[in-house]
Amino acid sequence: MPASPGLAQGPGSGPAQRPDPNHADCRGVASILARVGDKWSVFVIMMLSDGPKRFNELKRMINGISQRMLTLTLRGLERDGLVTRTIFPTIPPRVDYELTDLGRGLQQPVKALGEWAIAHQEQIAAARTRFDARNTS
Repeated sequence: MPASPGLAQGPGSGPAQRPDPNHADCRGVASILARVGDKWSVFVIMMLSDGPKRFNELKRMINGISQRMLTLTLRGLERDGLVTRTIFPTIPPRVDYELTDLGRGLQQPVKALGEWAIAHQEQIAAARTRFDARNTS
């Protein structure tokens, strides 16, 4: 089987675990990681993990997100094929957002990342305080 574009071919039939030395894959991977690693995208994916939600429902669930930022985040996730937007022909129109199969594949790693961040908030805050105290003198 040929190597994926931009990945160095390792021994055996699959690509190696290291990037192409010419960095051909970095730009594509970086743009994907920027989307799925964005704090608002992480929250949206976590909130949609148990099923479709309406815009205002998501806004209420995600503390601190502005209407504009939620709109931009949902639009970006939709563009990347991670979220679908369904408009129901009611008055007023109802719009639901839901994870696609591709987006559902992100649920486990995103949930793990979010849970890790929650569980280690205090340790990280303490490390930051120690670091800042050492570096302000």
